[in-house]
Amino acid sequence: MNTPTRLLKRAWGRLVWSALRTLVRTIYRIRVVGAGNRPVAGPALLVCNHVTYVDQLIVGAVLRRYIRFLMYGPYFRKPGVSRVLGAMHVIPVCEADGRGILRSLDRARQALRAGHVVCIFAEGSITRTGNLLPFKRGLERILEGVDAPVIPVHLDGLWGSVFSNAGGRFFWKWPRRLPYRVTVSFGSPMPASSKAQDVRAAVMELGADAADHRRGDSEFLHLEFIRQAKRTPFAPAMADSTGASLSYWRTLATGLGLARALERRCPGESTVGLLFPASVGGALANVAVAMANRVSVNLNFTAGPAAMASAVRQCGIRTILTSRRFLEGARLQPMEGMVFVEDLAKDIVWAERLAAAAAALLVPGWVLCRRLRPADRTPFDLATVLFSSGSTGEPKGVMLSHHNVLSNVESIRQMFGTDRRDVLLGVLPFFHAFGYTGSIWFPVTTGFRAFYHPNPGDAETIGRLALRERATILISTPTFYGRYLRQCPPEAFASLRYAVVGAERLRPAVAEAFQDRFGVGLLEGYGCTEMSPVVAGNVPDFMSNAIRQRGCKPGTVGRPAPNVAVRIVDAQTGEILPAGREGLLLVRGPNRMIGYLGRPEETARSLRGGWYVTGDLGALDEEGFLAIRDRVSRFSKIAGEMVPHGAIEDAALEHLGGAACAVTGVPDESRGEKIVLLYADGSVEPGDLHRRLTSSALPKLWLPKPWNILRVAEIPRLGTGKVDLAKLKALAAAAVGTGPATGTEQYA
Repeated sequence: MNTPTRLLKRAWGRLVWSALRTLVRTIYRIRVVGAGNRPVAGPALLVCNHVTYVDQLIVGAVLRRYIRFLMYGPYFRKPGVSRVLGAMHVIPVCEADGRGILRSLDRARQALRAGHVVCIFAEGSITRTGNLLPFKRGLERILEGVDAPVIPVHLDGLWGSVFSNAGGRFFWKWPRRLPYRVTVSFGSPMPASSKAQDVRAAVMELGADAADHRRGDSEFLHLEFIRQAKRTPFAPAMADSTGASLSYWRTLATGLGLARALERRCPGESTVGLLFPASVGGALANVAVAMANRVSVNLNFTAGPAAMASAVRQCGIRTILTSRRFLEGARLQPMEGMVFVEDLAKDIVWAERLAAAAAALLVPGWVLCRRLRPADRTPFDLATVLFSSGSTGEPKGVMLSHHNVLSNVESIRQMFGTDRRDVLLGVLPFFHAFGYTGSIWFPVTTGFRAFYHPNPGDAETIGRLALRERATILISTPTFYGRYLRQCPPEAFASLRYAVVGAERLRPAVAEAFQDRFGVGLLEGYGCTEMSPVVAGNVPDFMSNAIRQRGCKPGTVGRPAPNVAVRIVDAQTGEILPAGREGLLLVRGPNRMIGYLGRPEETARSLRGGWYVTGDLGALDEEGFLAIRDRVSRFSKIAGEMVPHGAIEDAALEHLGGAACAVTGVPDESRGEKIVLLYADGSVEPGDLHRRLTSSALPKLWLPKPWNILRVAEIPRLGTGKVDLAKLKALAAAAVGTGPATGTEQYA
């Protein structure tokens, strides 16, 4: 029977919900994905990620039913709050003791049995690191003995709002935009027997899909830079070790002028090659090419003339923009179609320079963006082609869209909170995926300064520059960090906040020594060009009073980046494996490539149902950290470069008369991996084979050392006739060891 008091409480609850829904829909523009999965009637347990203090209101605003939210008890008891939360039927979680938590979970179970919808934020607290935290098993207890579906829910777009911990603080910051665009995704119902790990994986996959919905029609790389430049026109944008230095206004003005000159120089050309080191000139050239509505191709000048010529041919490049100074300094031979930026700058008359400067300073950003927005393209169209070597040694073009790169920038931004005071020391080349995304577009679309130096191995100079420029972010490889460890003084990296390391496996000894010498931990990550490139990364732990959230776990490459989903599957059956089991790593997200240039069959092999097959073996632990165990793809990473085993085998076969040979890589303390060539031909001496390979067209980095060329009785094979890669690796490791070679070994 409904008493007057109960009716009054019900009316009060409806009034509170109505008011809150109106407020939320005023501040936020909410898109609902998977609306058909919302529970219309009957009990259901919603399991959602936790980003802000208003997550309950966002979920409640898109579901026209009372939802019994579980909430941290001390928040519930704050003065003036309990009456509102009581009207929302919130279930406080009392954490004074274990019994209090169990009572709260039992109340949630009773609500399900009564036919209500219950929502739990299974991470247990709002994320402070920007990553999806581990899911606690309380949701499993709630479902004990209850026949109710589990519905995974993901909130996207809330990081950066005033109610999130972006920037290391709640509330005390300006919203990036109003109204705020948010996507609420409802996944397919899961059975009540689902484990917390399975539900977490479902929420993670919803996040990977949700980012595709946030992209507006005018969100291109160069337009995002323009918007940032108009917000901070006089802030420093980029500089390099040659002395060049530009503010955001001057970068925008120069980019506009170069884009105009490029349009005149290469009419009708959709793709422009770029040949620059990490420098202001190289970054400007990439910005200008995007403004000119062209696709950029940063050529790998370390791969040799044949590889560059192949990339030019595959992309149909007719114009290669470069610098005369760089070409002479690097002793590179001129190529057909080269245009020197020094000459291009002379083509810009004084009236055009004045007009570009005035537009950069005076014309509103939205007007510039409207004028420079490509009329015939969307953010999902091609922005750049990055080349990595294929299994035959032929360079393989990875096609990345504006959406791919911007999505990865947004993930990096969420992982590493930055502000205008930060300085990125950019040492990776721009033909490297992280050099392109992390060193060019991450800083210029976020609003901090990048300082470039062209040689990542120049340890003494890098240490001096880091100290002088007060660098706060450095991205490099374990090989180069090893050099910095040996050659840089302890004070060189005193200002570093983030020392990010990737491309090779990080040895614990290097990480420990770097921490001891410089007082900053190396944050190991994992990526691949096909993912633009960041897939996962360690971030600093969050510690404040009684709150501690783990962001870094040695021996792993961190948790998957925000909006990136990973799966570990059985390599043979494709079955999804539970936490802790080793298997083939698949990844998915808005940063996944369009495909391989001109290679539809290889693209189809690499993409399974939207997932990219990395070719790496890994495992996810119960905390969500990813560990890379081994590599099943036929490549080795040496000093950050991908070295294809098949190309070396093909070259060796030319000198072995068809005798069997195989290449593998084994761990190396100095370079991450070293190449070992095994062959079964008694008539050819190892030294003679090495001399023949040295005279071949193989790049020097790809050549195995003389002592790593082994003559064996036979190549180990599987029953199917294929080479047994596991036995091959074990045989090589036993023969040559897994540490540095003794004697006079010198690396290329």
